[in-house]
Amino acid sequence: MILDAFSLAGRVAVITGAARGQGAADARLLAAAGCAIVATDVLEDEGEALCAEIGERALFVHHDVTEESGWQRVVEEATSTFGRLDILVNNAGIHRTASLLDEDPVAFGRILAVNLIGPFLGIRAVANAMQQGGRGSIVNISSVAGIRGLAGHSSYGSSKWGLRGLSQTAAVELGPLGIRVNTVIPGAIDTAMMTPLTESTAHRFAHLPLGRHGEVDEIAPVVLFLASDASSYLTGAEIAVDGGMAAMVASTAQRSSSP
Repeated sequence: MILDAFSLAGRVAVITGAARGQGAADARLLAAAGCAIVATDVLEDEGEALCAEIGERALFVHHDVTEESGWQRVVEEATSTFGRLDILVNNAGIHRTASLLDEDPVAFGRILAVNLIGPFLGIRAVANAMQQGGRGSIVNISSVAGIRGLAGHSSYGSSKWGLRGLSQTAAVELGPLGIRVNTVIPGAIDTAMMTPLTESTAHRFAHLPLGRHGEVDEIAPVVLFLASDASSYLTGAEIAVDGGMAAMVASTAQRSSSP
């Protein structure tokens, strides 16, 4: 059946930054598809609560994605508890806005450490376990700030542009090992990372083709698609889930360059 391709029964996923927001939505949906979940985060109370909600097939691991030893522990916990590791969702990320000339080099480095070096360490850490299992799917969460220049986003944008490049290289190198690597590019999604939305501020996104901001539950199904066999011949792909923001920018550029 068609829906069988989306089943994750018998598979195990590590999801970083899973305590709340987008990561939590991903964890809930992948668990509903039959997947065992290893939820990692530095927010221990919220992470534990999420795993208690999901049930016995969910495990929380306190995890700083910038530490290589922490990644080794996550892989060991996943394989010793559930016997295998099939999926990695590199969702953990931090955000900062500052003009380029006012940006602090230390803060810039911290953004890169979490948003880019963290996924790099994660890909390296899970590759062997995935290869031993005969397959793997890595889903990296970039951002619309990683496909267009946004004022005030020199650090965050650099990290998300870099993550796209890392994904492309990983897709080429890990494909022969049976490991697929794809990228999701969210737009303006209502999470704690974004400036809190209210009825008076939500109008900021009325100019988008779909006329609104997005919700975490609109990103999670795309993560499920990429994690599952429904995308079995897809690697190195980038899927923008942004309400049409990227298409709007592209069409504007085309008009401006027309003779």
